[in-house]
Amino acid sequence: MAIVDELRTSDRAPVELQRRLGLGSNLLAHHLDVLAGAGLVERFRSSGDGRRRYVHLVVGALDELNTTAAPPPGPALFVCTHNSARSQLAATIWRDTTGQPARSAGTHPARTVHPGAVAAARRAGLDLRAARPRLLRGVAASTTVVTVCDRAHEELTARRVDGLGDDTLHWSIPDPVPSGRARDFDAVVRELRGRVAALTPGSAA
Repeated sequence: MAIVDELRTSDRAPVELQRRLGLGSNLLAHHLDVLAGAGLVERFRSSGDGRRRYVHLVVGALDELNTTAAPPPGPALFVCTHNSARSQLAATIWRDTTGQPARSAGTHPARTVHPGAVAAARRAGLDLRAARPRLLRGVAASTTVVTVCDRAHEELTARRVDGLGDDTLHWSIPDPVPSGRARDFDAVVRELRGRVAALTPGSAA
């Protein structure tokens, strides 16, 4: 249950679960095998460091238990590498869903927001036309920080960044930019809506 509770809000690498839960690698692997066999978790390779894997709680797997205990929504910061698609979409979805402030930033920001993200936002009833990529800087202490890109998550955990710590959440969201297809951007919007809804039950939609 401790593993499930940890995965309710954030994807985690096994090494992160070991550290956060104080479990040995063999015991953690056993529990993850049991959870995977029950269809509750899935494991997949990082899109950043291919040697790394992440564990993800299957969406809706435990809905019938109604045991999600999420904190009340507040300000949030979403981070990806280029701040051109996933983090921009996540921030506007957070604002739209919770009514709370949200920002986005990149570890290596692009020059502009990708037009595919702008179009996907429009199809979802959101507006990214005024959005601009920006560099990640210091983070306010009261801000929920969510990385939505494996590369950014791994970069930030490998070096000290002011305001980021063990409480940072990670959502491993596939990057729609390489394909540029509308359906891939729309899939990101659906995934992000589900993630935000799961993290902030009962928030203003």
